[in-house]
Formats: sequence, C-alpha cells, structure tokens
Amino acid sequence: MSERTEKYEEKMGKTLDSLERDFVGIRAGRANPHILDKITVDYYGTPTPLQQVGNISVPEPKCIVIAPWEPRMVKEIERAINASDIGINPTNDGKNIRLVFPELTEERRKELAKDVKKRGEDAKVAIRNIRRDGIESFKKTTKAGEISEDEGKDLEDEMQKLTNKYIDEIDKAVSKKTDEIMTV
Repeated sequence: MSERTEKYEEKMGKTLDSLERDFVGIRAGRANPHILDKITVDYYGTPTPLQQVGNISVPEPKCIVIAPWEPRMVKEIERAINASDIGINPTNDGKNIRLVFPELTEERRKELAKDVKKRGEDAKVAIRNIRRDGIESFKKTTKAGEISEDEGKDLEDEMQKLTNKYIDEIDKAVSKKTDEIMTV
C-alpha cells in the first residue's frame, strides 16, 4: 500500500472494527458477558462500567452471574441492567445478580439475522464512501499536477482493491454472526 492510501485503509479498518464490536453486543441465545460492556452503574455518583463494580462470570451457557464487590451495589446494578436495552430481566438473591438467557424463537433469530445484515450493509456504505473520498482526493491531486495521471490511476486501482478487501471482510463477519444466531 502506498502512503497516500494508508489513511483510507486505516479508516476502512476502523469501520470493520466498529462493526465487529457491534456484533459482540448482539446476543445469539448464549450468555456472552460482552453484552454488558456498554452498561454503566451509578457508583457513588459516578457512572462506572459494570465490570469495575463486580465480578462477571458465565457458570452455564445460558446464564451470567454478577457478584458485586459491595453488597449495596446489587440494587444499582439491577437498576442499570433494567434501564439498558439488553432485554433480560435480572434476578438477585441479595448477594449476586443472575441473568438467564431465554432460548431465542425462530422469529427472533430471523429478526436478529436481518439486523446483522443491515448493519453489514451500513458498514459497506461507509467503506464505499471512504473509497469515494480517496478517489476524489487523488483526482484533485492529479489535476493540480502533484502526481501524474498514471499515478492517479494506480492509486484509484489501489483504492478499489482495498474496498474489495474490506467488503469481503464485512461479508465474512456478517455470515459468521448470522450462522451463530441461526444455530439452535
């Protein structure tokens, strides 16, 4: 890759990373502690990530247990989970909080798969926009006489190859997540 395309490749990489982080938050019927990553708890007046106020474990495939380090945090953690959009009601025994993941219905699996596909399409649009920005930049540079027309064409070809590479990566990520969701 040339240094002129490096910044565009970096942006494409960030788009792919962002999509993969989004996919971690989509639950596929199994307990995944990463769905709690975006939840913050009011810890003495400060919004604090859930992982910093208790121990999170997955003792069984369909259950997450949160053991707060301070007993008074049980109610706060429960409140934060209820306020989030993960769609699971927490239960507590006074010391620990349990999140039991129900089996996904076929209809819900199809909805989630459709959402995954839509997020993948959105990421592809972002990749194509980055390509467009790069090509426009190369055309301006060529027009200004900073690079030759041949160099401009080579850079455009390089941008297209980068675009194809990242779109393939997005397709793979979408396919993998869809298979994970549809597996009973």
